[in-house]
Amino acid sequence: MRPLRAGFLAATAVTVAGALTGRQRWQWAAKPLMMPLLAADIATSGADIVPADRTLLLSSLGAATVGDILLIEPDDDRRLIAGASSFAVMQTGYAALWWRYGARPSPAVAVPRVLAWAGAAAMLRAKAPALAAPLSAYGVTLGTAAVLASDPALAEDANTVAGLNIPGADPRSRLGVGALLFTVSDGLIVLRRLFARGDRARRVLEAVILATYGAAQFVLTDPAAHARTPLGAAAPEQISADSA
Repeated sequence: MRPLRAGFLAATAVTVAGALTGRQRWQWAAKPLMMPLLAADIATSGADIVPADRTLLLSSLGAATVGDILLIEPDDDRRLIAGASSFAVMQTGYAALWWRYGARPSPAVAVPRVLAWAGAAAMLRAKAPALAAPLSAYGVTLGTAAVLASDPALAEDANTVAGLNIPGADPRSRLGVGALLFTVSDGLIVLRRLFARGDRARRVLEAVILATYGAAQFVLTDPAAHARTPLGAAAPEQISADSA
């Protein structure tokens, strides 16, 4: 494993431990390092990434860094809304990347995610109306990126179950799982805000949120998944975009 990605895993572990034990200082020390370490890995990986794609990816990670800092205090609703806005920028960047790689939405992939979004939006309207509009709007960007990341066209040789690519040798076959982990992480944020009451339950849920978030970002930012021709496969959409 490359050193910068190993550094990301270490920073994620400290962040998760800080959330689980209530040591917020650990989070302040480690969490702001997570996305910059991934960005530095992408910048130095040597992967043959189209310049426009690299810019989109690094910009998305920059927006995620802002969101990470804002959400170090997850019980502050104003910071939660501001963090969701930053992550909406990130998800929009990811969606643009998957679109450039040839992904397109399909009903089989989109319908379950639309239903999940509608359920979460309804719960927010009922229990936290002040958060309903901004978090539901963020959910649209999350769902869009997740639908595109799960398009089988991204990895045509991968096996697919229920509209989700099964991770295989092609790194783009793993993007759908990364997006699913992101969806789980963000769904737990809503559940934590609405239903977790005790301090221990809130700390445990926050640790799970951060662990699934870190796993999602680790998968989604693999430089091999963003290379011009991953594992030698043709990438006509990307090549066209580069030559335009």
